[in-house]
Amino acid sequence: MPKHDMVIIGAGPGGYVAAIRAAQLGFDVACIEKETALGGTCVRVGCIPSKALLESSEHFVEAQTALKEHGVDVGKVKLNFKQMHERKDGVVKANTDGVAFLFKKNKVTRYEGSGEITAPGKVTVHGEEDTELEAEHIIIATGSSAAPLPNIEIGGLIGTSTEALTYEKVPKHLVVIGAGVIGLELGSVWNRLGAKVTVLEYLDRILPGMDAEIAKESQKIFKKQGLEFKLGSKVTGATTDGKGCTVEVEGMDAIKCDRVLVSTGRKPNTEGLGLENVGVKLDDKGRVKVNDQFQTNVKGIYAIGDVIEGPMLAHKAEEDGTACVELIKTGAGHVDYNLVPNIVYTDPEIASVGKTEEELKEAGIEYKKGVFPFMANGRARALGHTEGKAKILADATTDRVLGVHIVGHAAGDLIAEMVTSMAFSASSEDVARVVHAHPTLAEVVKEAALAVENRAIHI
Repeated sequence: MPKHDMVIIGAGPGGYVAAIRAAQLGFDVACIEKETALGGTCVRVGCIPSKALLESSEHFVEAQTALKEHGVDVGKVKLNFKQMHERKDGVVKANTDGVAFLFKKNKVTRYEGSGEITAPGKVTVHGEEDTELEAEHIIIATGSSAAPLPNIEIGGLIGTSTEALTYEKVPKHLVVIGAGVIGLELGSVWNRLGAKVTVLEYLDRILPGMDAEIAKESQKIFKKQGLEFKLGSKVTGATTDGKGCTVEVEGMDAIKCDRVLVSTGRKPNTEGLGLENVGVKLDDKGRVKVNDQFQTNVKGIYAIGDVIEGPMLAHKAEEDGTACVELIKTGAGHVDYNLVPNIVYTDPEIASVGKTEEELKEAGIEYKKGVFPFMANGRARALGHTEGKAKILADATTDRVLGVHIVGHAAGDLIAEMVTSMAFSASSEDVARVVHAHPTLAEVVKEAALAVENRAIHI
C-alpha cells in the first residue's frame, strides 16, 4: 500500500494549489484526479475556456464595429468558428499541461481515477486498477457541478455551461435560464456571434447577490447589446425533440428556441467520496462541514473550495488550499472571506468586493457613497470604453472602505487595488490621496474615492 504524508482528492484550483504548496512545505503529496487532464472544472470546462471564447467573440464584435471608429477599415468580417474553438482548446491545453508540469516540478504523485475514503487515513483510487493509499492527512477538493432544475432533463439541445462551450454552430435562438455570472458570460458570447439570446430569471433582477445599482446599470448595457431579459420568470419545464426546444414559463406563452442553457447555480461534488464510510458530516446544503482550520469532524480529513461553505470561485478555492496546508504544517493560515472579489467577464466587466448597499442597509450600518462614471475618464474616452461606473461605500464615521462595485472596462483588474486597500483597512481618503498615474482607468477608482466626500475633480 503506497504511503504519502498527504492525499488530495481533486486537481482543480483548490486541489492542485494545495498539492503544490504542500510539496513546497516538505510534504510527500499525492493528488487523485478522475479526468486525464488536470486543472478541474475551471481550467477544463469553466473559467479558462469561457474566457477564451469571451475574448474571441469580443474581438469579432470589435472588428465589425469599433475598429472603424479608430480609422481601421477591415472590410467584411467573417466568423471562422472552427478556428475560434481551436484557439479555445489550445488555451485550455496550455493550462492543463502547465498544471501537469508543476506537479512534476514539485514531485507531486498523480493518481488517475476517483478517490474514495474507506477509513481514516486510507483512500482507494478507483481507476484502471484499484489502488489503496495511506496518508496522515486527506484533503477533499472535488469542486462543484451544475445544479439541476426540477422538470428539466439535461441532454441533447438542453445543456449546462459545459455544453455551451462546445456548440458546433451558432444557435439562432438561445434561451438562458438564470441571470447569474455564467448565464450572462455565455449568453454574451453567443449574442456576439449572432444568436438571439433570451435570459430568463426567477428574481426581479440580474446578478443576484451583487450590488443592485451596479446590476441595474449592467442590465441596461447588456440590453443595448441585444440581450433580452425576462425577469420574474419561473421556468416550469423544458423539452427538446432533437430539432429544437420548448421552454415552459409560468404565466407566459411557451418559448421556442434552438438551444437551452441551464445556468442556475452549482452544487458541491460530494457523492462517491465515501464520506459515509467514515462519518464526515454535511450541512443542509450538502456541503462538507469544517471548522476554521478546514478540519471535518473526522481527525485527519479536511475539505476546501466549492465543497465547503463560501463563494464557489476558483480563487477562493486556491486560497483555501494554501491556508489549509499551511495550517497543517505551521498552525498559521487564513482566508478573509469578506474580501473575496467577484468578477463577471462580460463587456464591460463587472467586479465587486465587500458589502453591497443592500447589505449595509440591512445591517443598519451608516455609510457614505462615492460614484464616478467611466465617461468622465480620459483614458476610457481614448480607449472607446466609456460605459459604466465605479462605486465606493465607506463607513460614515470611520471612513473605512466597506465595499467597492465597478461596472466598466477592465473592472476585474481595477478591483485588485481595492481588495488590497481593504485588506489594510484603508479609508476612502487613503485611496483618494494615493497618486494614480494619468491617464489610466485606475483614476476612475480614485475619483470615486474622492466622491465619497463630494470632492471628485473631473465631474
